[in-house]
Amino acid sequence: MFSIFPIQIHQVSGNTVSRKDDLLAVEAPLEIRLGFGKITNRQQKSIAVTMRTPGHDFELALGFLYSEGIIQEASQVHSIKYCTDLGRQESSENIVRVELKSEIEVNLSGLERNFYATSSCGICGKASIESIEKLGCPNIPIQNNLINHAVIFRLSKVLQEQQRVFQYTGGLHAAGLFDKNGDILLLREDVGRHNALDKLIGASRNSHNLALSDKIILVSGRLSFELVQKTIMAGVPVLVAIGAPSSLAVELAQQFGLTLIGFLKNEYFNVYSGIERIQVSPL
Repeated sequence: MFSIFPIQIHQVSGNTVSRKDDLLAVEAPLEIRLGFGKITNRQQKSIAVTMRTPGHDFELALGFLYSEGIIQEASQVHSIKYCTDLGRQESSENIVRVELKSEIEVNLSGLERNFYATSSCGICGKASIESIEKLGCPNIPIQNNLINHAVIFRLSKVLQEQQRVFQYTGGLHAAGLFDKNGDILLLREDVGRHNALDKLIGASRNSHNLALSDKIILVSGRLSFELVQKTIMAGVPVLVAIGAPSSLAVELAQQFGLTLIGFLKNEYFNVYSGIERIQVSPL
């Protein structure tokens, strides 16, 4: 499936109307199914339905499992594939099945929430910080390798230069993974902020196998509770956004030791939590 959809539109400019070609970001549902249990008693459960931009679907599924605390290592996954036994190719491209290894135990009580998401609101049912504490997520330690504030200022320009699909459609969010020097390591785009981040986490923990304890994540748009949760679960110490955070996002970041930065502009940014990791020096 393609992530860009061509369309013809009528453009009104002043008192004239003209017909033009345009490009839209594709939005389509993705269902994530989980296969688990002993070989003699294999089970399947649908654990998420989200509206996403097609592409990097396996990374999205893997990142979702990480950020929800269902798995801790990529080695716990036996396989990820599209469901091809449905008879219709269109449907099979929108359903991903993740098979866990037979020895991996799944906490069914945690899955009974039956996650549903839209591209804008994130995963429903995350009403409180207590739900994160139950996943056993540790606090993020403060390390000695500080990040110079000049590095933070450069992140937005680098991200925009790398957003290929956004340049055509203007309709996608992005999540970028950077090292402490401000060099971009990975970028993923999606109509949903949380999907872009899940894709990024899935890619970093699977094929790229990157250590995340000294990295920076930059997301477009605002900072929601879900984005902070996923960053903490991934063990990334610094989360930066172009937009504003919510009150619950700040509270969660403060509790788990995450450096949270919002309103990133050319001339300033706001640090809502974890200023200890930021080194301010003359430019």
